[in-house]
Amino acid sequence: MDTFKRLFALLNEDQINKIQNAKVCIVGIGGVGSVATETLARCGIGNFILCDFDTVAKSNINRQIIANQNTIGRFKVDVAKEKILEINPNAKVEIIKEKFSSELSLFDFKFDYLIDAIDDINNKFLLIKTCLEKDIKFISSMGTAKKFDSSLLKVVDINKTSYDPLAKKIRKMLRDNNINKKFMVVSSTEEPKNSDILGSYMVVTAYSGLLLADYVLKQIINSK
Repeated sequence: MDTFKRLFALLNEDQINKIQNAKVCIVGIGGVGSVATETLARCGIGNFILCDFDTVAKSNINRQIIANQNTIGRFKVDVAKEKILEINPNAKVEIIKEKFSSELSLFDFKFDYLIDAIDDINNKFLLIKTCLEKDIKFISSMGTAKKFDSSLLKVVDINKTSYDPLAKKIRKMLRDNNINKKFMVVSSTEEPKNSDILGSYMVVTAYSGLLLADYVLKQIINSK
């Protein structure tokens, strides 16, 4: 396929087939999740599940790749699905216009990898906990608010995070629930800016999304 020939020139036939046949679930189509989604689409992932209950707001424009004056008020999953199909009309995209919670039957769907890009702390913990219990392959985005240095973002084990208030809370919730399984996250070692507002810098949120997508792509390519 001409669309992806520059990428596929770097891969063998087996790796190309893995990418085209893979199904990735992205939960949270915001500043981080929308970039991860578009990156996966531009790298040839053939199947998607997009989960987000929210609509595009004017305040999203500074950092969310799906947000512009024409998409305000539209469901984020609808906009993201359109972008995927504009990139690859052959892609298959399922959407869930609901907030992830214990009532949502997300895991009735079958997928190869999950990206957690939600910021609600309780539902984020529930998503992580469920993935661990069900042995779902996943990677989770930690805090990007109040951060300004993209070079300090890394893919690390949750237990090796530092200067990340969201990761700290998740680690405590895991300990309180006697969960000690390891899993990978994207996290920044930058000390958060001292501000009452959860400021967001697109370079940081976008790079977090790129790292999530890169990790998932490499895991799919190298899978047995």
